[in-house]
Amino acid sequence: MAPRTASKTPTLPSPRGGGKESERSRGQGREKSSGEREKSQRAGSARTPRAIWSGTISFGMVSIPVRLYTATESHDVHFHLLHKRDGVPLQNVRWCPKDEKSVPWDDVVRGFEYTKGNYVPITEEDLDHLPVKTVHTVDISDFVKLEEVDPIYYDKAYYLAPEETGAKAFVLLRQALEETGRAAVAKVAIRDKESLCLVRPYQDVLSMDTLFYANEIRSTKDIAVDRAGVSPKEIQMAISLIENLSDSFDPERYHDEYQAALKKLIGAKVEGAPLPAPPSERGEKIVDLMEALRASVEATKKKASDRADEKAPVTRTRAISSRRRKSA
Repeated sequence: MAPRTASKTPTLPSPRGGGKESERSRGQGREKSSGEREKSQRAGSARTPRAIWSGTISFGMVSIPVRLYTATESHDVHFHLLHKRDGVPLQNVRWCPKDEKSVPWDDVVRGFEYTKGNYVPITEEDLDHLPVKTVHTVDISDFVKLEEVDPIYYDKAYYLAPEETGAKAFVLLRQALEETGRAAVAKVAIRDKESLCLVRPYQDVLSMDTLFYANEIRSTKDIAVDRAGVSPKEIQMAISLIENLSDSFDPERYHDEYQAALKKLIGAKVEGAPLPAPPSERGEKIVDLMEALRASVEATKKKASDRADEKAPVTRTRAISSRRRKSA
């Protein structure tokens, strides 16, 4: 009997992808490994983005031909599974327990288990019979204020860009959304699922964020806590701490320190150098909540003062410019 590794049966890539996916995407015939995905993302960032879906945005009687692009990319460090004894990478084998042999991707089909141990295969031709218009369409049903959508519903971000023939209508929709402060609620079928999504202006394109449905958000009923006897002084102290640490959001200011440290550790292992020293224990633990808040407020006062000093010259310059305009 041939050796094999225990692995979860992989999910096959969608033959349709919910729209007209690129031929290259459909023709791969298998999912990429984590290493292949990482290489693909690094290579993709250096060339023109490749659309993963094409269809139309539909609202009222208007249809805008568009292409869909992924908006994010992973920079995670990916590990391989090795045989502990000899360090050889293990292989994920699609194993048929009946024939007792591995199965190539060309002989793999998708199937749904409708009763225990009984499966029905689903082919690309079967999916052509889906009576759902969102297979090729971002179907807009409502326009809402963006602040009404709680961030807990956000799932994955994409970009929408127009086909050449739909550029004017696309720009019209984007500008109308900008001026009204609204976002479009729609549905679209991507990768074997009809997703709820939110379409909104983002820079010179439209962002399409897939959303969780209401029944996919778990209730907080069993983990909720009451006010737990919080005093007004504690609340005011917490507000002071928040105000000291308040600033405008600048995503460029934040970096994945864990990934940087992990790469440094891997580099040391490769070079046979000493591993980085673990972080020292933090200061003495403060049990009293009020004391902890007071100490935190004091520690952050200088930070708040420094931020105020940085912004003051800008504010003063704007005030002087404003007075000059008025006198003119």
